[in-house]
Amino acid sequence: MNKKLRVGILGGTGMVGQRFIALLENHPWFEVTTIAASPRSAGKTYEECVAGRWKMDTPIPESVKGIVVKNVQDVEAVASEVDFCFSAVDMSKDAIRAIEEEYARTETPVVSNNSAHRWTPDVPMIIPEINPEHSAVIEFQKKRLGTTRGFIAVKPNCSIQSYTPALAAWKEFEPYQAVVSTYQAISGAGKTFKDWPEMNGNIIPYIGGEEEKSEKEPLRIFGHIENGVIVPGDGITITSQCIRVPVLYGHTATAFVNFRKNPTKEQLVQALRDFSGVPQKENLPSAPKQFIQYL
Repeated sequence: MNKKLRVGILGGTGMVGQRFIALLENHPWFEVTTIAASPRSAGKTYEECVAGRWKMDTPIPESVKGIVVKNVQDVEAVASEVDFCFSAVDMSKDAIRAIEEEYARTETPVVSNNSAHRWTPDVPMIIPEINPEHSAVIEFQKKRLGTTRGFIAVKPNCSIQSYTPALAAWKEFEPYQAVVSTYQAISGAGKTFKDWPEMNGNIIPYIGGEEEKSEKEPLRIFGHIENGVIVPGDGITITSQCIRVPVLYGHTATAFVNFRKNPTKEQLVQALRDFSGVPQKENLPSAPKQFIQYL
């Protein structure tokens, strides 16, 4: 790629927005050129906005410190400066759905970390190694939105990314039932231990709304496109329990899986090691060389 794409971060001052900015530092394809946030941040430099509340382990990238933050509600102004946006806005789900569609209608592609559009029928929810073919539904979405270039794509709940790849790797053995427990880091709630000191040495045995996501979102990942929408798969039943644990980064999951076939341990391990997808085949710069590690 000869010229980097101009990236906008919607909700760039929050923890997820900060993570986007940290991950995109020195990216070979993308350059953060625009940051948008709430009206109270608009007009200040990014360094001023996150002073005292930068939550990443690495320093604020020099390349973004002087960017003057825009009001995320000034959709046309933000969209005019970027090739596409990553969305991490902190609003109600209805407000997120509305503003992400508003950006898409300016012919700006939106890749969202939010959950608001995960069940919009023509919005793909993608783990690139598993269901890249779901991107085909974007053409139907663009017809609905009246766009030629603008669209929305989303990522799934962060905790399902721990066990859903394993289930995908084991597809040939026909898994039909999984009992899953997730142990979710406090960063998943947008917190650090400084923000949430009572989590030191503590656990919360129930996270509202997480169990439904953990049970249903993998089915959408395993689904198919039919009549312009994504139809969830029905080949596996997932039961989950979701627990908040005193860890800063990194979710863990345990999964007890029943198969219609009878694979050996060696077959299961080999399937994990052999599993890869489009990001590995294309050698994408942010993709892990080995998608699933068996240790």
